[in-house]
Amino acid sequence: MPKTPRQGILAAGNFIVDYVKIIDGYPIQDMLASILSESRSNGGGPYNVLKDLAAMKVEFPLAACGLVGDDTNGQWIKRDCQNHRIDVSMLHLSKEHPTSYTDAMTVQSTGRRTFFHCRGANAHFDLKHCGFSKTNARILHLGYLMLLDRMDTFENGQTIAAKLLFNARSAGLETSVDMCSASHPQFREIALSALPLTDHLVINEIEAGLTLGEIIDPKNIHTEHGAVCATAEGLRLKQASLKIPAGYSKGATGAGDAFAAGMLYGLHEGLEIQERLKLAVCCAAACLADPTPSKGLRPVKDCLGLAEQFGFGEF
Repeated sequence: MPKTPRQGILAAGNFIVDYVKIIDGYPIQDMLASILSESRSNGGGPYNVLKDLAAMKVEFPLAACGLVGDDTNGQWIKRDCQNHRIDVSMLHLSKEHPTSYTDAMTVQSTGRRTFFHCRGANAHFDLKHCGFSKTNARILHLGYLMLLDRMDTFENGQTIAAKLLFNARSAGLETSVDMCSASHPQFREIALSALPLTDHLVINEIEAGLTLGEIIDPKNIHTEHGAVCATAEGLRLKQASLKIPAGYSKGATGAGDAFAAGMLYGLHEGLEIQERLKLAVCCAAACLADPTPSKGLRPVKDCLGLAEQFGFGEF
């Protein structure tokens, strides 16, 4: 990344309260499962990434940009951000719409999760909520495409998200984008509208396949096996995941955002791509240690220490 007086990461888009419920198994239709424990935590890509970076003890500024309800959950998000030195001057309160929330059902034995989501205020996040004249951030991280109704709307052949990315670039920021693994009738069109204005894209094999209009083998891209990176210049790199021992994973909620946080840290600090990938998979592994999205994260050196502790698998 070229030298610039800009510092910090501005994360914009989904700010969600996650109710993480650990269950004994996923029931078939009309049957019952038992909730073994539950907790409230941060949710949504931008919110998770900011909390992850705060837990990683980064030294650069962190800022939130989004729309939450003027309600108990919205105030909880605002206080939580402030308590983790995240600037909330661009985190707006809506009196018309409730704060978005998700029930994340996590099966105890496998760590696999299923989400039930209330779109709430996030659906109304718009260009007017994200001006760039008052921010000195270096990178805008926008997420999730396919889960921001207004941002995913087309106007004059271009999504609102694409216009937001254009505005960010025009103001001197680099842009990073994440997507949601969701069934959307215009998934490919929404993705392709944003891509020309995206400097850094972090997606999994499902999202890559939907963008390309084809099925991607999970072994060939960012999955539990590892990650691959491709640059515009034609460089191709890969990084295997850590060899996590049985019983280590308490839940995969937020692991993809932890991966993104590692990548964003590496981008901001000018690390070589291979070092970014290594940190990213280590951050994802750290996330697995706790059922919530961010409580498993730890300072950067401690995340990297997991590589020495567990080693890397085959990829």
